[in-house]
Amino acid sequence: MKGNDAVATGDSSDPLGEAIARCYRHLGEREHTTAQLRRRLLRARTEPDVAEQALEALRDQGYIDDGRYARLLVEDRRRIDGWGAQRIRQALDSAGVEREVIEEALAGTTHASELEAATALLDRRLTAPPGDDRERARAFGILIRAGYESEVAYDAIRACGGGGADVLAA
Repeated sequence: MKGNDAVATGDSSDPLGEAIARCYRHLGEREHTTAQLRRRLLRARTEPDVAEQALEALRDQGYIDDGRYARLLVEDRRRIDGWGAQRIRQALDSAGVEREVIEEALAGTTHASELEAATALLDRRLTAPPGDDRERARAFGILIRAGYESEVAYDAIRACGGGGADVLAA
């Protein structure tokens, strides 16, 4: 019982309880990956073995789930920011999510879904369909920076009425 009380209160005489309490505070702000919490614990000078024990306890409790984090990030960045798969993949990778988990989270991404999202992004960002080469180049840049493959970007510009086969002849 005493150990459980220390975990719940973050008693500083119990390094594991303190580490778990620190993680609870971070998770209370927003969702985190295992790697992000590990970095925060190690930066706070938590012993590595204690950090791993804390992370394991939080995984067992369901508070840390990298798969859930990845699914939520994919959904939010697509819907809110209009990001493409490449940029989402990069964000998940930098958050420390394993490649298999990233690919699973992006498994439903098809050319059609990317095209739909890219076209929606252009509709939000442009006041009118791109009418000349300069406007098409600007639209292309928006999509590439948002993480869309060039083929998807070209198709989205065409779908917005931004030109035919001559779209950004490179």
